[in-house]
Amino acid sequence: MNFPIITDPQFYAVAVPGVLLLGVSKSGFGAGFGSLAVPFMALVVTVPQAAAILMPVLLLMDLLGLAAFRRDFDPRLLRFLIPCGLLGTVIGALLFKALPAHTVAGIVGVFTLLFLAQRLLFPPRPNDPMPSKLGGALLSTISGFTSFIAHAGGPPVNAYVIPLRLTPVVYTATMAYFFFVVNLSKWVPYAWLGLLDWRNMATSVVLLPIAPLGVWVGIRIARRIDPVWFYRFVYLGMLLTGLKLSWDGFLA
Repeated sequence: MNFPIITDPQFYAVAVPGVLLLGVSKSGFGAGFGSLAVPFMALVVTVPQAAAILMPVLLLMDLLGLAAFRRDFDPRLLRFLIPCGLLGTVIGALLFKALPAHTVAGIVGVFTLLFLAQRLLFPPRPNDPMPSKLGGALLSTISGFTSFIAHAGGPPVNAYVIPLRLTPVVYTATMAYFFFVVNLSKWVPYAWLGLLDWRNMATSVVLLPIAPLGVWVGIRIARRIDPVWFYRFVYLGMLLTGLKLSWDGFLA
């Protein structure tokens, strides 16, 4: 029996850069770029198939991120974010077949661009109040939902966490733990929806060796970069993500 992997060269031409960007974003550096992985792969396969293929890749990346930043996370913030994120994955599982993935992508893209415009047009000041808990709960829930649908959970939760002005390492570690739990919670619903078939999983195994490279590059940069430049790259990632997701959702 032939090994049931995707053999189309066009798929790997978009999947390899997507996985590399996902790995870099998992380190915290370039956060937001990871949301481009599914749209890239969706140029060749369907969004649900792309999301399923990335599940083992995400698990490996999450474990590498936890190992690299195991002492740097903010436990209080995580206790607030994780329950909301898990609620979002439940909503995503229930609505997965009812709501078109491209519509979700478009909504996330527009939201990302609006948040970025607000940050650039009205830059934060040292005496600005911290974002509200209610807003954080809503954004974290949306993050879990969009993560389930299209692995695009970064932009919504970033809209809450970035204004908290964490150091790059604490920000990176906290996001690594948050998405480890959120991504782990998606395995059973993905199996229930029939997405974790042998072809998707075998194709994911082919992509796995690329995952550590992206994470390694991102981690080395995240621990050395100045916070100002760190967040400039975060904003760049959010800009490209917002444009791409908006295009896929409403214009493509």
